[in-house]
Amino acid sequence: MNRQIEKRLADKKINPTAMRMLVLDLLLKQNSAISLSDIEKGLLPADRITIYRTLKTFEVKGLIHIIDDGTGSPKYALCLEECDVNEHHDMHVHFNCILCKETFCLPDSKIPEIFLPSNFSSIEMNLVVKGICDKCAD
Repeated sequence: MNRQIEKRLADKKINPTAMRMLVLDLLLKQNSAISLSDIEKGLLPADRITIYRTLKTFEVKGLIHIIDDGTGSPKYALCLEECDVNEHHDMHVHFNCILCKETFCLPDSKIPEIFLPSNFSSIEMNLVVKGICDKCAD
């Protein structure tokens, strides 16, 4: 598993420090997006600032993307393989369950094309659908 993690970091030109490997390992084990505080709890007694800097590096290098799901706490999820330093390609819908509070990436549900007035230019888009996930619906 360590070799997989090291390779994934190397593929994004990220130096594989112990903390970066721990954070990536934790992210790989998630079924949904995760907040900084949840990452911190999962890596106790790790330093919050070091975790935050690691996440920032991962985002800049195209390894993760940040999701604003409207809860007031950004969530972090792994990117698709084609994301890189120059551009994220995570233009997919995110789903926030109102019962369990988990946020999921739905990469097969693309954000529809939005037509803006000619004098507007978009920088990023985020589409969050709120509802009840399949686990909570059972």
